[in-house]
Amino acid sequence: MIPPPHAPPHPSDEDQLAALGYAQQLKRELGFGTNFALGFAFVSPVVGLYSIVGAGMFASGPAWIWALLIALSGQMLVALVFAELASQFPISGGIYQWSRRLVGPRYGWFSGWIYSWTQIITFTSVSYLGGFWMAAVFGRHPDATEQLLWGFGVLLLVSAINLLGQNPLKYSVTVGIAAELIASIAIGLLLLLFFAENDWSVLLHDLGASHNWNGSTTEGFLAAVAVAGWAFVGFDACSALSEEVMDPRRHVPRALLMSLVVVGLVIVMNAVAVIRAQQGLTGLVQVLSVDPLTPLVTDAFGAWLSKPFQAVVLASFLACAIAIQTTATRILFSLSRDQALPLSRHLQKVAPNQVPANAVLTTTLIGAVILCVGLNGSAVSTLIAFTSGGFYASFTLAVAAALWARLRGRWDPSLGAFHLRGWGLLVNAIAVIWVCFETVNIAWPRPQLLAPNAPWYLEWAVPLIGLALTLIGALYLVRNPRPGVPVSAEKPDTAAAVPQ
Repeated sequence: MIPPPHAPPHPSDEDQLAALGYAQQLKRELGFGTNFALGFAFVSPVVGLYSIVGAGMFASGPAWIWALLIALSGQMLVALVFAELASQFPISGGIYQWSRRLVGPRYGWFSGWIYSWTQIITFTSVSYLGGFWMAAVFGRHPDATEQLLWGFGVLLLVSAINLLGQNPLKYSVTVGIAAELIASIAIGLLLLLFFAENDWSVLLHDLGASHNWNGSTTEGFLAAVAVAGWAFVGFDACSALSEEVMDPRRHVPRALLMSLVVVGLVIVMNAVAVIRAQQGLTGLVQVLSVDPLTPLVTDAFGAWLSKPFQAVVLASFLACAIAIQTTATRILFSLSRDQALPLSRHLQKVAPNQVPANAVLTTTLIGAVILCVGLNGSAVSTLIAFTSGGFYASFTLAVAAALWARLRGRWDPSLGAFHLRGWGLLVNAIAVIWVCFETVNIAWPRPQLLAPNAPWYLEWAVPLIGLALTLIGALYLVRNPRPGVPVSAEKPDTAAAVPQ
């Protein structure tokens, strides 16, 4: 249908980005499917569940399934607020850009500071964990030093793929999604339908897990909720790539919400399948197991599946690490484009293939330095805990900014392509309560989840690392009271409408 002569032309994605203060530099050719796949790979049913199922069972026994449902419900509220923000501000950097425009440059910079470090440390942690599965594929049972080398292998492979551009990224994520379908959905359904060893009623019991917490069922369940929080982060990756998605105002919110919903349902289904199919559940409750799933799959399907299973899990970890590093580099690119970081002129450079290559190399270098901590297994557990806490701290800063701007009339969500209408304020307020609670819950010291005789500072590492980053960030803001160059949105422009 030809529009009438008086109808204004629909502005291009580049025009809408220009209205928000930036020129198009990155390659805009990702559709809804790839954006969804990236969020799916980041949240990852395999990485999300397989990394924490042992800790969840140790914390609260089979009843930890209810902790998963609580965490998923809370994160859905956060995702709804993020979908509103992504619809109105489709800019690379996500949480950093939203916080800056809703409150101001210093608040935005601090949000971006915590957010970027969380992403880089998560990339390092997933690379280290992926090294375990890479070693398994090659028939190795590495000690601490060799485990570190396998982690370096994952980190370098992922970085090489991200440097090559969008097409290798898309193909790699597609392979990872296929692996997820096999390792999570197919195997999970088969376990659930044909290999059940335990009755449904087992999901209501902790099987003595409270003994790990001095007899306190409540303390154990709170620990399970903290552990479950790790499984439902990463959906925000969809928004970090907004400047590379076509029609981002509509596609990014849908991809963001769908990635969390689909992955969340798969994780819950697989958790139920693992609990019902697992023999000797009491043993998992008594001992903190690193990998209870490979023996389960081998016992159910036969030893022949052990190696293929390890291969598809490795593919899932690689896709997850690719998605994480991609997200981290776009956040660094967004911050440095505003001259908000040291070496910004270097970090904001875009290679001929329209990839922020210097940001990729920087995350690789920092990740390699952090990975050296992998020589201490307890420290790696602490890094994983911090990444979970770092995500929830970042989410807190973003949803709190949204609530503050909404209450003060500085943000009108109805101007976006996606908004919650009359439910927005209530959803936003409950989301703030949830992320504040979960941030404290994750940071709470729990020596039971660490290796025996771990030093005291590892027990307190999450708040200590958070405090260190806060102090360093505060010192930077003292020396740079207005971080970032002026853009059209230097003053909060939350009520401004961009043509759609």
